[in-house]
Amino acid sequence: MATTTGGMPYRVLGRTGVQVSALGLGGSHIGTPKLSSAEAVKIIQAALDGGLSFMDNSWDYHDGESEKRLGKALKGRYRSLAFVMTKIDGRNKKEAARQLDESLKRLRVDEIDLLQHHEVIRFDDADRIFAAGGAMEAFMEARKAGKIRFIGFTGHKDPAIHLHTLQVARQHQFRFDTVQMPLNLFDAHYRSFEKRVLPEIVQEGIGVLGMKSMGSGVLLKSKAVTPIECLHYALNLPTSVVITGIDSMKILKQAFQAAASFKPLNRQEVASLRAKAATLASNGEYELFKTTTAFDSTIQHPEWLGEESSRTKRLAGD
Repeated sequence: MATTTGGMPYRVLGRTGVQVSALGLGGSHIGTPKLSSAEAVKIIQAALDGGLSFMDNSWDYHDGESEKRLGKALKGRYRSLAFVMTKIDGRNKKEAARQLDESLKRLRVDEIDLLQHHEVIRFDDADRIFAAGGAMEAFMEARKAGKIRFIGFTGHKDPAIHLHTLQVARQHQFRFDTVQMPLNLFDAHYRSFEKRVLPEIVQEGIGVLGMKSMGSGVLLKSKAVTPIECLHYALNLPTSVVITGIDSMKILKQAFQAAASFKPLNRQEVASLRAKAATLASNGEYELFKTTTAFDSTIQHPEWLGEESSRTKRLAGD
């Protein structure tokens, strides 16, 4: 593991061989209306100046505002400091290509480092993505055209859906470069991505992107764990990047503090941290992204997925 002068650990992003910061800046928080665009740009550039290179984003965050803010921040030398990731929701080729082109314009880049299929939260998402005329065709063409470098997928609902998506990919002789999933102290006790999905993707050499380390702040409301404990636990897993929401200079400073103070945890330390969350985490009450639809943007906006295939429509009798 290499380290920058500022103390930010860097890790290799799976089989890509690219080194990225162990912490990533979350795209949703940086686009929140409570932040002005100018303030967001300052936070992003301060993060990049401090060695936090991994920039998370999505086509659908705040009606594109998150991507626009990142695009403004990447002017000049800052583009060379950033590893830019964004996500799109389109499940068919046409909609995926349209969303990608919008993202490129908002981000003001010619090439996105990592493009991910967003919110794979239904079993049929993988089938639609890999079907004839599906989103994967748009991804592959975009990579060939030099619009994107690497391909991944993300989801927060159920480890079984992640495993199904990996299986569908294998059936199509495809291996993802990255997989993004919830990895936190509470996840270890309920419908666990850490236990079921993490070992498989590590074995395949796929880059691990951890998210929801604090469950968008909900885990902290339990009063059982602190932000630093949450980040240290996630960093201790075989993650390439732990993506964390940052919406102020104060929270950015906290992220740098967590990165600089992190040291590998021994078994006793891990067990002690897990024990803090054990009782509260047993039924998923604090992991709302798993147990409710509150975080499911494509449930609220199914049109973002694009139309079903003509064959599906025909079989359904439409």
